[in-house]
Amino acid sequence: MPANLLANEASPYLLQHKDNPVHWHAWNREALDRAKAENKPILLSVGYAACHWCHVMAHESFESDEIAKLMNELFVNIKVDREERPDLDGIYQTALAMMGQQGGWPLTMFLTPDARPFWGGTYFPPSSRWGRPGFPEVLQGIAKTYRDDPEKIEKNVDALGAALENFSKPDGADWAGIQSAEQIDGIAEAAVGIVDPLSGGTRGAPKFPQPAFFNMLWRAWRRTGREEFRRAVTVTLDNMCQGGIYDHLGGGFARYSTDEGWLVPHFEKMLYDNGQLLELLAYAWAETGSELYRVRARETVDWLMREMLLDCGAFAGTLDADSEGGEGTFYIWRADEIDALLGDGAEEFKQAYDVAPGGNWEGATILNRLHDQTLPEPATEARWRAMRETLWAARETRERPGLDDKVLADWNGLMITGLAVAGDVFEEPGWIEAAERAFQFIAAEMDHGGRLRHSWRGGAAKPEDVLDDYAHMARAALALHQSTGEDAYLGHAETWTAAANRHYWDEAGGGYFFSPGDAADLIVRTRTAFDNATPAGNGTMIEVLARLYHLTGEEDHRRRAEETARSFTASSSEQLINMPSALNGIETLARAIQVAVIGDPAAAETVALADIARKAGRPNLVLSVVPPDAALPPTHPAAGKTQVDGGAAAYVCVGPVCGLPQSSPEGLKAELQRL
Repeated sequence: MPANLLANEASPYLLQHKDNPVHWHAWNREALDRAKAENKPILLSVGYAACHWCHVMAHESFESDEIAKLMNELFVNIKVDREERPDLDGIYQTALAMMGQQGGWPLTMFLTPDARPFWGGTYFPPSSRWGRPGFPEVLQGIAKTYRDDPEKIEKNVDALGAALENFSKPDGADWAGIQSAEQIDGIAEAAVGIVDPLSGGTRGAPKFPQPAFFNMLWRAWRRTGREEFRRAVTVTLDNMCQGGIYDHLGGGFARYSTDEGWLVPHFEKMLYDNGQLLELLAYAWAETGSELYRVRARETVDWLMREMLLDCGAFAGTLDADSEGGEGTFYIWRADEIDALLGDGAEEFKQAYDVAPGGNWEGATILNRLHDQTLPEPATEARWRAMRETLWAARETRERPGLDDKVLADWNGLMITGLAVAGDVFEEPGWIEAAERAFQFIAAEMDHGGRLRHSWRGGAAKPEDVLDDYAHMARAALALHQSTGEDAYLGHAETWTAAANRHYWDEAGGGYFFSPGDAADLIVRTRTAFDNATPAGNGTMIEVLARLYHLTGEEDHRRRAEETARSFTASSSEQLINMPSALNGIETLARAIQVAVIGDPAAAETVALADIARKAGRPNLVLSVVPPDAALPPTHPAAGKTQVDGGAAAYVCVGPVCGLPQSSPEGLKAELQRL
């Protein structure tokens, strides 16, 4: 029987399991062939390196000789890193949901030898507890059913297979799609109804950041001026920025809060959350001037550069929740530790950061400022900053959580966009330069003839790719094009969009599949516009196509954007609430704020006008800087507009209508504020 075969894998998550007594395979043809040859069911375990409950199940079950013996005798065991293979994770998470079960990680699925699912769950304890059966009982029961009741297995397989196929087909409803901004406003009105008015976020626990959702509400406020939309976003950001979900010593946001009040995080930090939140903080700061948002954005970038930046210039994916065998151990404090480190200043700090002898979580303290959502006056803040630096230095001596240093194209795309937008709004050119370096690495090392690779580590890229790689990297390219004016970035966006059109486009129903047409190891190609922790590729592609249409006038971009929007039909606001990135893309297509600056790109007056547009913090801004001897696309509402008295002029257009030319930065700023 094969031994554990994970030692030669690149994934840090798979390498965490290389010494298990379980005879793990990676997902590959050899593993699937073995299952068929031995007629054994497959036990598929999916997780990721920063996942706390994945670690728990590993320690309890996968490191147990007794449980491993059962697994090895009864199953072909396959371990998958969901960050490395989101296509596989998406298929089997969907199958689990169709069984009526809550998804999550670790994902534990049982498959036939041809990889079709018939039963599953998430975490199983080593013995029965909490109303969950023990993992040995599950293993024996599944193996017995597979052996003795093949008709039952086949019935489950057929039902799930049909459901998966139908899930990936277009709705088929006779629906024309979103036709107006007023329709999106109606969806936003329904969405704001599920926001917690006191703590922000959506009602209940757990609470996830959901940046695309709150970006949608922010856009609704920009369109309508309705205070409830604005407040939903600012209350959420205020509580997150002061809550325990934020790392008050090191910067950066954790993945989600386990409670209703943003106090107790699931302590892992993900690149994708922080990239999206950086973008949202920039938009919110541009309108509110909140010093809290500016400080949190700066601290988050400091954390990013210190802890997530790799030598290659791109960014790592995750920081673990666990260290020293426990969740959050790196981040929590006891009151006596703070007393010893801060001396006379300890009482002031403890009062400011909610530190009490009994703690606020499992006998320890998660630092937070939820009781006061303002920043203190400068002298106090300087004093607290010195105290935080003392605690941070002490924390740096602790055992650090593990870093998963895979480079993921889609997640880097989200961070590159966040850095580019925030760099413009906060006037931080160094952030844009960092975004450019990450972009250049991915373009050089993960692009093979216009075909992106999803995952890179240790000098090599895996061959798989998914739609989100193209969508988020194309959007990143367009963000850098807007920040720098460099046409090369526009070229990358067009190249990757063309690749998505070739390999992912659904000719029958419109929109894009998550996996390419030449993916050979999947039982189905999924397609969705529902956002999860990251924006759905289809939603992002609507925005990418809209921006490309506005910039180039190419009709095919507009057609595909509209077909993608129509393809993911939904009859109720409740369903469309779960597609905020698609709604944001539709708004960009219909109501982009197009600013055309006509003038010598190198001239100071042209640069000044373009900078005003970039700093305005408009999510649906599309900026074109056009030399006097060049022309905008004929479809652009400012086509044919010229300089004024031989000097640079900016035209602000919404829909087909453009305002008067603005020759001064002050005039352009006023025009953008008027909108």
